[in-house]
Amino acid sequence: MPKLTVLPHADLAPEGAVLNVSAGTSICKGLLDHGIKIEHACDQSGACTTCHCIVRKGFNSLNEVEEGEDDLLDRAWGLEAQSRLSCQAVVAGEDLTIEIPKYTINHAKEND
Repeated sequence: MPKLTVLPHADLAPEGAVLNVSAGTSICKGLLDHGIKIEHACDQSGACTTCHCIVRKGFNSLNEVEEGEDDLLDRAWGLEAQSRLSCQAVVAGEDLTIEIPKYTINHAKEND
């Protein structure tokens, strides 16, 4: 079972975390299943950027980025070459290390 290492995030995982995640699971689902409450305003449908993460290790083992995800990523805060929407990035057999950006763009939350 692949390990998903989450780098420290002040609000979501202050000390970081190492999670066992089944292959075939999205990064977002793996995080949520282990109590790391990453934002996912579109309910993991790939229609927003709130679950944006940066894959620091294992990026090439993930499924390919589809055009819709690529278009959305252009709007994500802190975009990097190894950025993915965690709801669209499916874990394969390789261990991953991810960073959850400090900020996210969540128009629904900002307008509450």
